Amino acid sequence: MSTSRPPVTDEISWVLAPLLELPGVLHAVIATGDGLIEGASKDLSRASAERVAAMTATVHAAARAFTTAFTDVEQPKLAQTVVESDLGFAIVVPAGQNTSLAVFAAPDAQLGNVAYQMQVQVAALSRAMASPARQQDAVART
Repeated sequence: MSTSRPPVTDEISWVLAPLLELPGVLHAVIATGDGLIEGASKDLSRASAERVAAMTATVHAAARAFTTAFTDVEQPKLAQTVVESDLGFAIVVPAGQNTSLAVFAAPDAQLGNVAYQMQVQVAALSRAMASPARQQDAVART
């Protein structure tokens, strides 16, 4: 059993650790809807993570506008946005209210596995953020 810390930074980044263990997943970021970074993989520089967070918001806005142009539905719910390049895949999924999860995976990554694990981690993040704050027990308060 490994006792090393997950390769992530920032408090909410625990969500990224299982994704970064998947074969082919190189980087991951949690971003707000307005493009601010909430967490990032350790090997991604702060400047790169901030650019990714900003672009995540831009990509999601463009994908919604693109879908609206085709369907005339004003607020489509996005399931995921995938950008494929010769360097690999950028995948963005909604991760709760005003939050997105983005990963970058190598060209040979198993996209089905990556997309599935992203949804698993989004569900874990939603449960964690919906949990009430822990209350101190009565003994500790006296």
